[in-house]
Amino acid sequence: MSTAMPDAGSTGEFSIRESAWILGVSEADVCRLIRTGVLPKVRRRSRLVVPAHALARLLPAPGEGRAR
Repeated sequence: MSTAMPDAGSTGEFSIRESAWILGVSEADVCRLIRTGVLPKVRRRSRLVVPAHALARLLPAPGEGRAR
C-alpha cells in the first residue's frame, strides 16, 4: 500500500473525510483535532477543509514507518 498522499488538487486542501483516510483515523477524530487546535481548518464556501501542509506535519517521515 502506498503511503503517498492523494492528489490534493490545485488548492492543496483535503475534506474532513479525505483527511481522516490519510491519517488513518475516523472523521470524528479529525473534527476533534480541529476543535483542539492541532489541525487548522479553512472554510471554503460551506465546506471545512484541512490544508495539505498541516496533514503532512502529522504523518511520519518517509522511511520512519510506525512504531509497533
